[in-house]
Amino acid sequence: MAKLSNVEQTQLILARLMEGGQEDDDTCRELDRLTKMLNDDTQNKDKEQSICDVIDDVCVDTILGYLDMRQPDSVRSHAIVSTSAYLKAAGEKGNEALRKFFSDRVERGTYDDYIVAFCVAAAVFPIAPAVTTDIFLSEGFLSTLDPLMRRKWKSRKVETACLEMLNVASMNSQCREAIQKYCADWLEEVVDQDPDEMAKAMYTTDPEIQVSEGSIAMRRHSSAVQNLAAVILAKLRVGTLKLPLQSPPPFQAVPSSAQQTAEGSEGRIQQANTSIEDLSKMFSTMILKDPEQGKRHSVEGLAYATIQPGIKEEVAQNKELLKALVKILSDAPAKSPLTYGALSIFVNLTRYQPVQSEEEKKMTQLKAYADATGKLGAPNPLNDDDHVSERCKKVFEAGIVPVLVTHSRHGSVASLNLIVSIISALSVTTSLRGQLAQQGAVNLLIAAVSALPDTEAQAKRTAAQALARILISTNPALVFGGTRARPQNSAIRPLIYLLTLDPAAETRDLLPTFEALMALTNLASTDDDTRVTIIRNAWSEIEELMLSSNNLVSKAAVELVCNLVQSVEGIAQYAADTPQAANRLHILLALADAEDEGTRSAAGGALASLTAYDAIVKGIVKRPRGVEVVLGLCGEKSEDLRHRGAFVIYNMVACEGEAGKMARKEIRDRNGIEILKECAKTSRKSEVVEVTVQALKALLEQQD
Repeated sequence: MAKLSNVEQTQLILARLMEGGQEDDDTCRELDRLTKMLNDDTQNKDKEQSICDVIDDVCVDTILGYLDMRQPDSVRSHAIVSTSAYLKAAGEKGNEALRKFFSDRVERGTYDDYIVAFCVAAAVFPIAPAVTTDIFLSEGFLSTLDPLMRRKWKSRKVETACLEMLNVASMNSQCREAIQKYCADWLEEVVDQDPDEMAKAMYTTDPEIQVSEGSIAMRRHSSAVQNLAAVILAKLRVGTLKLPLQSPPPFQAVPSSAQQTAEGSEGRIQQANTSIEDLSKMFSTMILKDPEQGKRHSVEGLAYATIQPGIKEEVAQNKELLKALVKILSDAPAKSPLTYGALSIFVNLTRYQPVQSEEEKKMTQLKAYADATGKLGAPNPLNDDDHVSERCKKVFEAGIVPVLVTHSRHGSVASLNLIVSIISALSVTTSLRGQLAQQGAVNLLIAAVSALPDTEAQAKRTAAQALARILISTNPALVFGGTRARPQNSAIRPLIYLLTLDPAAETRDLLPTFEALMALTNLASTDDDTRVTIIRNAWSEIEELMLSSNNLVSKAAVELVCNLVQSVEGIAQYAADTPQAANRLHILLALADAEDEGTRSAAGGALASLTAYDAIVKGIVKRPRGVEVVLGLCGEKSEDLRHRGAFVIYNMVACEGEAGKMARKEIRDRNGIEILKECAKTSRKSEVVEVTVQALKALLEQQD
């Protein structure tokens, strides 16, 4: 075959595909070869002849025929790749061939032709949305579906293929509006039908009738068809609800102003509009009663329905339904639509509203006022943090976390995004954090930060923030100790990721940064290896955050430094004989004199550790107002601050050699003895009094 030209090889492959009768594996191999030939043809700009020139209407018919729902899934998956390669290689010629294929099949109008045409449209829509939308919206097409779906004798496969096509098309706003106009009426009829009447209707007509699955001898719609029609209606309903969504959830329909119309419905009994609540109950019932039949469509429909706050609450209150959804997710194959749909439901249930600045809150109120045509629209209380937190607890109790851990190892990037979102929401509730760590959430989040590509920067930050929350509230020794394979240091890099500005954010949200600093402080309390890793990878960011205008962030950064200086490398940042070290000590002294009490306390704690070293004592004495700042801590109202100040003074006056002499002289000259006496008198805690008395004793006994 290698000796043949590209055109000849293509003709040979197409001949084999036309011949049929091969094993599925052989068909897949031929489709793969065709895909490679088409991809090579696209990339080869110097070719004398394109292989697309020999792919005529019959060949296109053959390729697209493998997208038929009656083909094995393995064949269909390979065929869609070949179709995508052909449309890319053939360009406008391929688009025209697709249009002709579709129109010819629909014009012939047999059940077989309808099935293939609808299957092709559903499969091609995601890979060629522009041309498929044109075909879908072509004049007269959608109106022909009404009589087809209302035929006396039903074909389950025709109806399923048609509805699969509408289901995919409803993701497009233009197509959705057209479906609303031409199809909503009969979709209502399909959903409204009682499936239990099917057998009665058939056997009343002919008791001897034998009906097989997919038969056209059916006078009622099957339950699977009803379920799929309900999914489409759910997308239309969500489109008309105009929910105040902050970020597009999976399966989200774009808002549409279309309402149910009764055009062309004279002479027929009008169906009552099926509400999104009714559809939600239908999906829930299907999942609980018969999870194996049509569960993908039930799950997809519920993913749309749970965008609405009221339905979120109903689903979360149904323990049996939550457990069934967790079971479906547990059994679902990785990277499957079913997995994505189930994850989407849990994302909707657990999503918190984003934190808004005062300016953003005002803009939201103005938009709500405008949307409500003069009536101020208040946020739905079911979306407030208390309700979301309760839903998160119920989702956690359903046993979701171990299932998420399993799916995170083999899922797609899209699925991993959703998993991270769910874990992040669960981690907001403090009482769940320890259990999240026990069930593997820490390893999941660390792995997710590494696995997610750089294009998913927001998801990386979300995973890192969830990790920070959990590590704030748990003992690192319990999370990383013992026989656990993942080392503690593996958590450091994801946390450092949050110390820098999010380039995609319009305004900086300092909460993730604050939480990361708190988590790093917790880790830095364990061992020198962890402290050294943090210093070597994040010291410049930590120093910058010490000077943050936000008091909480500044305090958290200084508290982290307080733990880092327990290591030799941390001490060296301040004790080295360099201008940089001297400047760092100057900043720490300034923070010990800051307006915020928490910042002063953290800086005092760091100085209490550092003043055990001569170089630091000399640095404080030489620094203008250095001793004055430390004595200022001894005069604070807070006993904790006085304790820190007295401890620093004790370290300084107890220091040996030249540094000790310099310190004692400077402290005496700054009225230190009287300040310490007053500190001892006003303190009630024995540890404060004890260290103050020891400092006074050293000052009074040693005459320098």
